[in-house]
Amino acid sequence: MLGVSPNTLRSWERRFGYPSPRRSEGGHRQFELAEIEALRQAFEETQNISSAISIARERGAGVGSPGGLRGAFEAFDQERADRLLEASLAVRSVERTVQSMLLPAVASLQDESGLRGVAPEYGFAWRYATGWLAAALRVAPPATREQGVAIFDASRPPDIDALHIQALELFLRRAGVRVLALPFELHAARLSNALRALRPGAAVLSGGHASLNELGRLVYAVRQGSGEGVEIVDYRGALPDTGASTITRLGSEPLAAAQMLLEHAYSAKPTVAASPWNMRTVSNE
Repeated sequence: MLGVSPNTLRSWERRFGYPSPRRSEGGHRQFELAEIEALRQAFEETQNISSAISIARERGAGVGSPGGLRGAFEAFDQERADRLLEASLAVRSVERTVQSMLLPAVASLQDESGLRGVAPEYGFAWRYATGWLAAALRVAPPATREQGVAIFDASRPPDIDALHIQALELFLRRAGVRVLALPFELHAARLSNALRALRPGAAVLSGGHASLNELGRLVYAVRQGSGEGVEIVDYRGALPDTGASTITRLGSEPLAAAQMLLEHAYSAKPTVAASPWNMRTVSNE
């Protein structure tokens, strides 16, 4: 894979400490495929082993490394991104791959762009990620739970929030929950049709582009269409935190948010009158 002799590989190990093999019971070196692949790609780019090792370490060596995926995005290499995600899925769940690899890789390009407007690398990564999440959503299993979740999305492309909202929808659907994701710009008089079809136990307010007036009108419409039993929850700061709000906040990570909804929605309650979606405000700590 690297095009070098075993002696050369051993000399790199002694000199740079990379790649770092494990030893079999018989003393043979066993290299991680992800380390070798990262080094091969970096060596092809630089033709200098010292620089290549530095780049490979920076991008991350383990399977499911956000750094490695970021490198693929920076190179506008969709096929490499596909391979890295497939390698992660071989050892991790979809949920862990998305939260530990895909979302951090995209976010790192946004945080460090320092440009007015959208950096091309971030734009490519965002488009790739939203397409990947949509494809995963299409093969999610059928719903097995009676109560649904309505997600009202006030994000805008290419917000990182939009990807986190897609991830939350994906995780809930993979857990068998009926989910209806809708934009905030809705005809309030017709929202009741959607809510009757879904019978939601929770309505999730998400995204950062809705005004307080819009949020208020939406909450009123949800209450009118679903009754007082529906729980209104906030995801990733759609509703400003003034300290006085009683709205439940799910935190900022999709896996923790999905788990909170599942735990509170389907846990046994001592009385019939208690809403299965009643939750205290909790953090994502």
